[in-house]
Amino acid sequence: MTPAPVTPAPPLTEPPFTEPLLAVRDLRVDFGPAPAVRGVDLELHRGETLGIVGESGSGKSVTALAVLGLLPGTARIGGSVRLEGRELVGLPGRELARIHGRKVAMVFQDPLSAFTPVYRIGDQIAEALRIHQPLDRAAARGRAAELLDLVGIPAPGRALDSFPHEFSGGMRQRAMIAMAIANDPDILLADEPTTALDVTIQAQVLEVLRTAQRETGAALVLVSHDLGVIAGMADRVAVMYAGRVVETAPVDDLFARPRHPYTLGLIGAAPRLDGRGGPLVPIPGNPPAPGEGGPGCPFAPRCPLAEGRCRTAEPPLAGAGAHLAACVRADELAERGPAPSEVYPVPELPAPADPGPREGRAQVLAVTGLTKTFPQLKGAVFKRKVGEVYAVDGVDLDIRRGETLGLVGESGSGKSTTLYELLRLAAPQAGRIELLGQDTARLDPAAAHRLRGRLQIVFQDPMASLDPRMPVGDIVAEPLHAQAVPREEAARRVPALLRQVGLEAAHADRYPHQFSGGQRQRISIARALAVRPDLLVLDEPVSALDVSIQAGVLNLLQRLKAELGLAYLFVSHDLSVIRHLADRVSVMYLGRTVETGAVAEVFERPRHPYTRALLSAVPLPDPAAERARTKVLLAGDPPSPTVRRQGCRFRARCPVYAALDAGRRTRCEQEEPQAAEAAPGVDHTAACHHPEGR
Repeated sequence: MTPAPVTPAPPLTEPPFTEPLLAVRDLRVDFGPAPAVRGVDLELHRGETLGIVGESGSGKSVTALAVLGLLPGTARIGGSVRLEGRELVGLPGRELARIHGRKVAMVFQDPLSAFTPVYRIGDQIAEALRIHQPLDRAAARGRAAELLDLVGIPAPGRALDSFPHEFSGGMRQRAMIAMAIANDPDILLADEPTTALDVTIQAQVLEVLRTAQRETGAALVLVSHDLGVIAGMADRVAVMYAGRVVETAPVDDLFARPRHPYTLGLIGAAPRLDGRGGPLVPIPGNPPAPGEGGPGCPFAPRCPLAEGRCRTAEPPLAGAGAHLAACVRADELAERGPAPSEVYPVPELPAPADPGPREGRAQVLAVTGLTKTFPQLKGAVFKRKVGEVYAVDGVDLDIRRGETLGLVGESGSGKSTTLYELLRLAAPQAGRIELLGQDTARLDPAAAHRLRGRLQIVFQDPMASLDPRMPVGDIVAEPLHAQAVPREEAARRVPALLRQVGLEAAHADRYPHQFSGGQRQRISIARALAVRPDLLVLDEPVSALDVSIQAGVLNLLQRLKAELGLAYLFVSHDLSVIRHLADRVSVMYLGRTVETGAVAEVFERPRHPYTRALLSAVPLPDPAAERARTKVLLAGDPPSPTVRRQGCRFRARCPVYAALDAGRRTRCEQEEPQAAEAAPGVDHTAACHHPEGR
């Protein structure tokens, strides 16, 4: 499949929606005394895409599963769910089974868990077909191949005989969509279908969902925490908080003039690819747990516009026309149309000291030609080497004092392996690593131990990186003990470290499970800062956080950098975060650095076609801007790192290479491109033979 620019179709100005296909009225779900969903009302029309957004715990996924009747037996469901006028709540399991897959189908968040691992992909799709249609095995298998071809899986005839674990994440999700549309359902429910995927694969999957909807005429319910995805896909949006819908409107109206402070906060907290830095606008506090809170609006404790009447009665979902909001000040917000920063307090970040010219600053990290391979083994009992995995194969990095370098690339590009090689503080397999002027290949154990205190890491999952058996004070003090700091001095510094990251000194006696996700990540940052490092490595530190919590952590990192003069190596798949936080960016593909430079230069004038595709795939939380963009969809997944390819490694997916004539392709096929400057004196290099190609 040749990659090609894809321009999304313009929205329908007059949607042909009449009677609702699906009507949800006063839906209530509880798993005991605490309600998870509290009186949700939704409508879905034929051919329509309804987006459902909200923080974790808001009830989005529970609502979707309740509609399909897939909640566990411990759930108590009340209210009404009517499909084409037929009531689904209380319907016997046998009757629901006839509807599942035929009338309503589900695309799950994790396809590896949704597929049965011991059956082949083709058998599972064929089974879904034969349950609802009078097909023999051969006909079902043929139809399964057609479906895999429709969703863009190469060699569908061979793919039928693959097991789920043999597919990449993007291919599994496409196969899941193929199985969902097998029987031409009227409704597709997609629950966070792109959460665990790279941005390029996410773009492919969203395009497959559009294709599936176009081919089947199905209505789509898209559950997502990503406002950019919703802005580009949805016709209408329902915003959920604390188990109920607090605002619903056509997508353009909702983003242009939100009428609930929570919606306004979500929009203000999201970093944007077209943003220009500065502090984000976080929503204070944390969402309530199910059953928490008293009378009144559940958002009142976090709302800067809350007043006395907000705490006495919960406002109903009301309004004129199609734009409804559950807020007593909805009309005021509709009239004023304030920016998020006019409603929420914007933290004041200290201005960073002028570091002077980059060339004159001390070098914190210098990596040249870094290489790391792993043996490829075969055999269950007696292992034998059958090849090499070229995980890192030519990485160059350069970080100066007080600078943030963003490291980006798809899964499998070698980012994590690069981090592990840096953190080992040992001689690399090939290449050179200099940390604070010291060659790691020349360090003895004592020198490596001393240097380790000047390099710290913050991991992606704070709960997994914090010892659940230790109180927070001991966790933060642990690096100090490792560096032989006297215990009295360590105990004295812990309260100051907690306050530095926005926590209270009294929190030192609590355990990790007593904190929210954002607070746990702040604890991880405090632990990393304990030994006063020069370089902080941040490995996807906000990817597991809700956008409202993520904003606070990103503001904290900006403040600490300005106050302490830290250097950051920030690894992320989210280019919006990199645009917001980083000074420079380094793009990796298949183990190699393909483009590097100042963030503004690379993001506004990308020279490598891979970087252009990455930027093109990042959705904007702005429906009009998102629809106006021309996107470049890359073909397939990154190739296997077990083969070292001659020439340009990106050419199999490169839209520039695909457009070249045979004579100009020869160089890409035979010669590996080397990094070259965009212009003399410009901090921007790209390893591409045709950097100006479009």
